[in-house]
Amino acid sequence: MTTLQRTRTRVLYDSWVMFKRCLRTSLRNPDTFGTAIIVPAALVLLFDLIFGRGMDVGSFSYIDFVLPGIILQTVAQGVSASAICVNNDMTKGIIDRFRSMDISKSSVLTGHVLGALVRNMVTAAIAIGVALLVGFRPQAGFAGWLAIGGILALYMLAITWIAVICGLIAKTPESAGTMPFLFFLLPYVSSGFVPTESLSGGIKWFAENQPMTPIIDSMRALMLGTPTGNALPIALLWTVGITVAAFTIATQIYKRKLS
Repeated sequence: MTTLQRTRTRVLYDSWVMFKRCLRTSLRNPDTFGTAIIVPAALVLLFDLIFGRGMDVGSFSYIDFVLPGIILQTVAQGVSASAICVNNDMTKGIIDRFRSMDISKSSVLTGHVLGALVRNMVTAAIAIGVALLVGFRPQAGFAGWLAIGGILALYMLAITWIAVICGLIAKTPESAGTMPFLFFLLPYVSSGFVPTESLSGGIKWFAENQPMTPIIDSMRALMLGTPTGNALPIALLWTVGITVAAFTIATQIYKRKLS
């Protein structure tokens, strides 16, 4: 085995260990675990039972229309936990302990991101499950659901790496947890809950050109078996671009703090 291969194997193993650590931490934290279950279920019921009765979104039921926005919203709320965990590691001496051990430095951040990916996939699955109970009727086949899962994974990676940046630069866990809150609000000013055609002026322009709208439109089209149009390639450009940029910034900040 070459030196490069040994290095890659070590990075993968260390990332796996840190990933398991993050999952155990989540399971031992009732607040994080409860939020991942209760929030998606509550939002689905709220929008279906209260707002859905008076909304007209054309030929679709409101829960069919609104579910992608709810999923993005619940995932965005969940990444606050990642920002808090990263900040706790940075401010409570845990990183200093890791620095004294023979482990890959990048594995700490990678473990947090992979742990968040699993937590958020569970959150998305709960939202879809509750939506099915209240009348959601998807038309996607196996390939469609794979595409939906891929888009969601890219979205989760993008906002989780941004949450990692928040955790690295924040002074306290409390401020780290509030920084990603913008991603919880963005689906409201998009095509997530009302068609963008019903908006006007600058709000309509912003809704049509911010990254949440093509992601939501792509997921909705795939779920309901309608054409995705140009929404899917635009969504991929946004998510991949944000992920690469946020990963680069996060790793540079992390290296600078460790130097």
